Amino acid sequence: MNETQQLTIDTLGTWQRTHDCGGLRASDIGQEVVLMGWVNSRRDLGNLIFIDLRDKDGLTQIVFDPQENTISHERAHVLRNEWVMAIKGKVVARIPGQENKKLPTGMVEVKVLELKILNKSETPPFQVDGQVDASETLRAKYRYLELRRPKIYQNFHTRHLAATYVREFLNQNDFVEVETPFLTKSTPEGARDYLVPSRVNKGLFYALPQSPQLFKQILMIAGFERYYQIVRCFRDEDLRADRQPEFTQIDIEMSFADEETVANIAEGMMAHVFKQVLHQEVALPILRMPYREAMDRYGSDKPDLRFGLELVDLTDLVRNSDFQVFQKIAQAGGVIKAINVQKGAEKFSRKALDELTQQVQAWGAKGLAWVKITAEGWQSSLTKFFSAEVKEAVNQRLQAKPDDLILILSDQAKMVNKILGQVRLDVARKIDLIKKDAYAFLWVTEFPLLEYNEEEKRLEAVHHPFTAPKEEDLHLLDSRPQEVRARAYDLVLNGSEIGGGSIRIHNPVLQEKMFRIMGISQEDAKLKFGFFLEALTYGAPPHGGIAFGFDRLVMIMTGTDSIRDVIAFPKTTSATCLLTDAPSQVDPRQLAELGIQLKSI
Repeated sequence: MNETQQLTIDTLGTWQRTHDCGGLRASDIGQEVVLMGWVNSRRDLGNLIFIDLRDKDGLTQIVFDPQENTISHERAHVLRNEWVMAIKGKVVARIPGQENKKLPTGMVEVKVLELKILNKSETPPFQVDGQVDASETLRAKYRYLELRRPKIYQNFHTRHLAATYVREFLNQNDFVEVETPFLTKSTPEGARDYLVPSRVNKGLFYALPQSPQLFKQILMIAGFERYYQIVRCFRDEDLRADRQPEFTQIDIEMSFADEETVANIAEGMMAHVFKQVLHQEVALPILRMPYREAMDRYGSDKPDLRFGLELVDLTDLVRNSDFQVFQKIAQAGGVIKAINVQKGAEKFSRKALDELTQQVQAWGAKGLAWVKITAEGWQSSLTKFFSAEVKEAVNQRLQAKPDDLILILSDQAKMVNKILGQVRLDVARKIDLIKKDAYAFLWVTEFPLLEYNEEEKRLEAVHHPFTAPKEEDLHLLDSRPQEVRARAYDLVLNGSEIGGGSIRIHNPVLQEKMFRIMGISQEDAKLKFGFFLEALTYGAPPHGGIAFGFDRLVMIMTGTDSIRDVIAFPKTTSATCLLTDAPSQVDPRQLAELGIQLKSI
């Protein structure tokens, strides 16, 4: 039997921790302390054994010296990474020249007087200190080990603080927190529902809520006036870096509110949270931009305003040039747009431009034209097709100067805006234009109310069917419904939609009309939304609200690239949990109780 197998696991007894592992400073020199945590790393020099002891708050270097305590020194030889331990010791200054200025505790170390080994650990499948990282799959399987990393813990501490100050602000502004059901009725809201079979009512199903949309509106009808909830929501949809099947939402609804009322509360809440958590000031009021302007200038309904590269329309300048591609597109009602990459001529070689062109074609464009501006004029295959006057006019409109790079795309407006907006982001990342420590907020307003679904051959709501149309556009509902603007708004931060909402329809007659326009029959509407439509007939007040993607907000606040970094136990992109192996098969007896029989696929 080896030394580790004979190991005695100690108990804490009467020991009480006096400091966290990230808390000791030079001012603590001379104190006797009790520290507890995990072995982050060890260096056994024979006479001296050095351990970096880790807890959620950081690292402290501890030293086992036989001159201090021979028993503790002898026992320390068996310590390995991720073993759990507690020590009593004395804080001393590190030897001059051996300080670690990268650590807050780097000026001191603790000479161990007494050791307690609280538990041992198997050899971890990856280094918890992150110096040699593992695959995402392995880290997800052993998520509890990755969560030990202080940096990961800090993400969750930030999340905790953000939730705390959201509640603080809303509580101070006369909101009441109300929980709504998780087991509810399946209603079409844009994504597939997660269904839950009922054992008591065999053959019937609950649905997990995609959002508390109908319940929060019913709370307004009930007279609660100001409601909020930090709530879990569920959507069975394709996943990506900023999307999970279960996510958290800050849900807010207000009676007797218009767009400005909602915006003032949302802005005040953001300013409060950012000041308290990140010590960042949010300039108020936040800029408003109509949807069509955002698409025209940035090619996106969630533009990142941390950098420029605005889309500029050149159609009127180049439509009569000798370049037939531009001529034909302009004659067909299309557009020719460009972005000016300042000082981009040297940053993009011919090879880099060819690669960018291939990327643009993969996104669906026919090609990408480019012009490098030199002191002598244009350097481009387009030069011969344009007169000196047109070139000068293009330069002036784009404010292009020598060493700049002009990227040009031509097609129908929707395609050009979408793809040139993607080019804008791609270029900004490649030449490092995006300010990492900046927070650029923007309200995008006046979204279209309806859009045509080619697959179903009908109009459908851009947001949801309970969004109110702008009053000045009501006369267009029957004749030109796709021109109607919604009383909807999104709050955008650094190119991500962090919140979205609308003023709701509170008039049952208008709600029925909306259903008819979207091809939802009276019978179908009653089947899917009957309880809500009936509630509208009992004196519904004007009301509106907004919902924030809390995980996405915290992701941006912590500077991570994925919401999986701010969700304790996230799912993979195939909606599986590698830690628990969910989803999994269940006992046939459970299915029998539910009246369910599985078919082979």
